[in-house]
Amino acid sequence: MTKKVLFTASTFSHILNFHLPYLRWFKEKGWLVHAACGGAPAEVPYADKVIALPLQKKMTAPDNFRAAAQLRRLISAEKYDLISTHTSLAAFFTRLAAKRLPERPPLINIVHGYLFDADTPAARRRLLLAAERFTAPETDLLLTMNAWDNRLAEQEKLGRRVAQIPGMGVDFAALGQFGREDGLALRRRWQIPADAFVLLYPAEFSARKNQALLLRALTLLPESCVLALPGQGALLEECRALAAKLGLSGRVVFPGQITKMGEWYAMADAAVSASRSEGLPFNIMEAMYCGLPVVASAVKGHIDLIRNGETGCLYPYGDAAACAEAVRRLLSSNELRRKLGSRAREAARQYSLENVLPQVVRWYGELAPELAAAATE
Repeated sequence: MTKKVLFTASTFSHILNFHLPYLRWFKEKGWLVHAACGGAPAEVPYADKVIALPLQKKMTAPDNFRAAAQLRRLISAEKYDLISTHTSLAAFFTRLAAKRLPERPPLINIVHGYLFDADTPAARRRLLLAAERFTAPETDLLLTMNAWDNRLAEQEKLGRRVAQIPGMGVDFAALGQFGREDGLALRRRWQIPADAFVLLYPAEFSARKNQALLLRALTLLPESCVLALPGQGALLEECRALAAKLGLSGRVVFPGQITKMGEWYAMADAAVSASRSEGLPFNIMEAMYCGLPVVASAVKGHIDLIRNGETGCLYPYGDAAACAEAVRRLLSSNELRRKLGSRAREAARQYSLENVLPQVVRWYGELAPELAAAATE
């Protein structure tokens, strides 16, 4: 009988952005692949069946419990051989659906970054940790991506087995080959001066990503500094308004969602991030691989990727002045930018898809004996 795997995530975009190589891998091994996600419906390459879930960002939304009931019926009917769940919201409701099923398939939860850490307000931290503890018995294997999450998962026994992986792997080849001339052409299209010092932060516009801090930091930097903020999200218009209020309209670019980032990295002089927390962020890994010096908040996920002063610069989260000071150091030294960028590129190689995918599929083989031999090919 043909084996079946179910992937779940809070949004279809998450599967499309991070997991298509794994769906393809399962297909190549002869498995049927199903994907159940919330958010805007989308076609999913390599998926034999796509299921729309009514997941909502608010944890207690009634629709989320309807999604859990839908998943419970799906799991019972389809008799999956393996479940791979992703993102905190979908992971909770997928495991809730699996609770006390008479026959439950092996379940792997890949943690892309817990939405809390040691500095999260106590009430929120307790709530989110309680949700993880409650669903730990349904978690046969839990894979984390950074040291803080891994320590927590091990200490709290949030899975029957806990291990750490270096992300899901980045397809660096997909960035393409872009040089300085390509970057200059992109600057012309966006009316950015050729001699501007361009900071790049591709990210969803959300409170956690915190683009507002970078706008405030930009007010402390020379007029020659320009900030490019690709992405979409709930706080996009709020950030546009803040940029205008701060008198930065001519120094900030909002290009919207960019699917091919290669030429944007070629256009930039440095990458920046103001995020509150991360799992193991693709945007930082891509920037490092492209040889950009990175200035990022000193939070989990970032501190796993960046050695301060060696492969990038870290500053205290929420400190706009410290962020601006780190950028000024880059501005003042071509040699520092070259050194950080070169070391960053070398450090990023370990996160390539070709290096990481075999590691992840070996873990899949731990839960599905049928995959064990295929995972070592």
